[in-house]
Amino acid sequence: MKLFFGEIDNGKALINEEEQQHIVKVLRMKDGEQIHITDGKGNVASGKLIIEGKKAEIEVTEIKTGTADFSTKLHIAIAPTKNIDRIEFFVEKAVEMGISEITLLQTEKTERKNLNIDKIKKQAIAASKQSLRFHFPIINDLVKLPDFLKNVNSDTTFVAHCNENLERINLNEIPKLESYTFLIGPEGDFSDKEILFLAEKGIKAVSLGNQRLRTETAGVFVAAWNYEKMI
Repeated sequence: MKLFFGEIDNGKALINEEEQQHIVKVLRMKDGEQIHITDGKGNVASGKLIIEGKKAEIEVTEIKTGTADFSTKLHIAIAPTKNIDRIEFFVEKAVEMGISEITLLQTEKTERKNLNIDKIKKQAIAASKQSLRFHFPIINDLVKLPDFLKNVNSDTTFVAHCNENLERINLNEIPKLESYTFLIGPEGDFSDKEILFLAEKGIKAVSLGNQRLRTETAGVFVAAWNYEKMI
């Protein structure tokens, strides 16, 4: 399946402008090839490609609406790493494994304060297309920890930290829920103050095993744990 991003409305589909350039200049696709367009909201248009100069259009033959998404919703709030390539790696892999939402989290020890959020969103779209996802995840810009906690349900929210002196449950002890929110700290982990603050908010701490995982590895680990529960 050749899947591209675009808009779908009233029985018509419009290929995103950047996608058109990719189709014409990079992929060098030809008239009549079968393609599929998704709007990232669960709708998919199928049809034949029409090339007109530098423009690419689709002659729609079928539109499917409301396609099924992953059964469990996973939201990971993760502190961006100093080397942005590592967090971009996490985004790509987590999207492929069905994550529903990603929030970049600013903590006391977060070194990176500036992000190209548009680039990260484009990477999430690319990973969605590559893995044939018709529901694109939500990508939220950098938010401070206290502000993020204002809108979470403590019953379905968990924090992965490395403080062995505080009580943590095993990841596999978490009951099956319809949705999960996980907080992943920065290089150097959450501060003791933040960990206690999270505990006061009723957010349960979890252990991801005996090894100390890098930030992006911990994020991928949680995404894989959730993905395994859905297949």
